Amino acid sequence: MNFSVSALAAGFFFGVWGVYFLRRGKSQEHVPSVVIGVALIAYPYFIENVYLLWGIGAALMFVGYRLAKA
Repeated sequence: MNFSVSALAAGFFFGVWGVYFLRRGKSQEHVPSVVIGVALIAYPYFIENVYLLWGIGAALMFVGYRLAKA
C-alpha cells in the first residue's frame, strides 16, 4: 500500500463518499448505490498508482452520481 499524502487523501475522500453511497443505498433499497459504495471503500487497498487511484475514484463517483439521478 502506498503511504503518500495523495494516496492517503484519496483513500479518505473516497472512503467517506463510499460510506455515504452505502448508507443512502441501504436506506433507499437501491442496490447499485450499495455496490458503488462498497467499491469506493474497498478499491484504495488494491491500487498502488496514485493517478489510477484518483481516476478510478472519480469514475466510480461519476457512475454513482449518474445512477442516483436515474
